[in-house]
Amino acid sequence: MSQTETTQKTVRLVGVPMDLGAGRRGVDMGPSAIRIAGVSQGLRQLGLRVEDDGDVGVPAPETRDPGTANARYLEPIYHVCNRLRLRVRRSLELGEIPVVLGGDHSIAIGTVSGVSEYFRSRDEKVGLIWVDAHGDMNTPESSPSGNIHGMPLATVLGLGHPRLVEMGGFSPKVARENVCLIGIRDIDENERKNIKQSGIHAYTMRDVDERGMRAVMQEAIGFVNQGTAGFHVSFDLDGMDPRDVPGTGTPVKGGISWREANLLMEMVSDTGRMTSLEVTELNPILDVKNQSGEVAVDVILSAFGKRIL
Repeated sequence: MSQTETTQKTVRLVGVPMDLGAGRRGVDMGPSAIRIAGVSQGLRQLGLRVEDDGDVGVPAPETRDPGTANARYLEPIYHVCNRLRLRVRRSLELGEIPVVLGGDHSIAIGTVSGVSEYFRSRDEKVGLIWVDAHGDMNTPESSPSGNIHGMPLATVLGLGHPRLVEMGGFSPKVARENVCLIGIRDIDENERKNIKQSGIHAYTMRDVDERGMRAVMQEAIGFVNQGTAGFHVSFDLDGMDPRDVPGTGTPVKGGISWREANLLMEMVSDTGRMTSLEVTELNPILDVKNQSGEVAVDVILSAFGKRIL
């Protein structure tokens, strides 16, 4: 997107302070940390209008029954994601670009459902770039922990608990050939089978190391734009290296560097076809002086056209 193209665009921020899907507390403070790091000011400096929708209401885990061990907090997660779905869809109907601030990655079930529903109503498809250290392709049957933040990608592809899979009344939300998973390096054994059998395009950190982020992204952008109206970006901060992002609950060494992450998002921006964006899994309790909050703002601004020159 050039500066002139973005001038009249409105970005709608939606916070989802959810940590029901994660194994440890703290990511509920992620949206506040990203706001404190200056996301609204940064977007306005790029010539965008910014509307901050505040936060979707999320109950504290201590006040809810976790339910079954293989899909913990399923019901409250469903209700939060369903409310998020409606907000995201409404934002797109208004011609805005929704930017969702997390929260654990289970929120993507709501975001992707809303984006997909909007384009489905126009007889169009949407692509999906999913940046993550983990596959997020577990189902209640395969998950070793029962934490739903390990299941959202499987869910939007139509695999998993029917309550979540059928959100909005249809499934899958995205076609496997239009889905690219980038940065994976920590995969459960059963999840590995799910990824291989799913037919999505998965790029491990070895692929990034061998081919470089530019080649990986060129290929991924081709896949997510094939026959689609554009693509959603779901960016889990643990996809990045813990040296750059210490404030995440499931850090895995050897991740995407700060520079690679910004190149990824700069290439997203260059396409002018990003429909929506979410940034998840920021845990300020584990952070150092909001360093990870500031990195989250960096990658968001790069996606909206921040340039070095």
